[in-house]
Amino acid sequence: MFCIGNVYLSDDIATAKFACNLSACKGVCCVRGDAGAPVTRSEIPVLKKAWSLLKDELRDRAIEVVEETGLINGKDSDLELACTDGAECVFVSYDEHGTALCSIHKAHSDGRINWPKPLSCHLYPLRVIESGKYDYINFEYYPEMCSPACDHAEANNIYLAEYLEDPLVRKYGPAWYIDFLAECHKIRDEKRLAS
Repeated sequence: MFCIGNVYLSDDIATAKFACNLSACKGVCCVRGDAGAPVTRSEIPVLKKAWSLLKDELRDRAIEVVEETGLINGKDSDLELACTDGAECVFVSYDEHGTALCSIHKAHSDGRINWPKPLSCHLYPLRVIESGKYDYINFEYYPEMCSPACDHAEANNIYLAEYLEDPLVRKYGPAWYIDFLAECHKIRDEKRLAS
């Protein structure tokens, strides 16, 4: 484990290779899991605005679920996006190849919304646990979901730390990211020398 500011990170975050490969994984992280994507209270107004903008483009079942149970489930600091029948996020849409896509992310890419997606989704496969003034970050590796991204990254020499630059800067700022990346390079160099 290493620490940058008030953030503790598992060492594998520095050394893992990971880069999404949607054509291989089909967007499985948006349709599988124990619960919906974690969201913060400050993200709720933006999510509601995104829902209003995108609702008519989304699946009928997603609309039914949100009308029945609401867009956000949970309470206090344990909030998550609603899912349809324990599966897809309500913002999931499918392309012509059957790949699950985030409608918020697509609308952002199209210039229709100025917010990329919930931070927990943007940071995936990293998971942040906030505890008082400290954050703890782990790389949640699930072979059935993450193998295509790891294989793709290995073939193209893409490290997880660099791949997630945008969401990490979004969460902690550019100065933190520069220090983080320097430490990642140091850990990689130490690992190479030790092998």
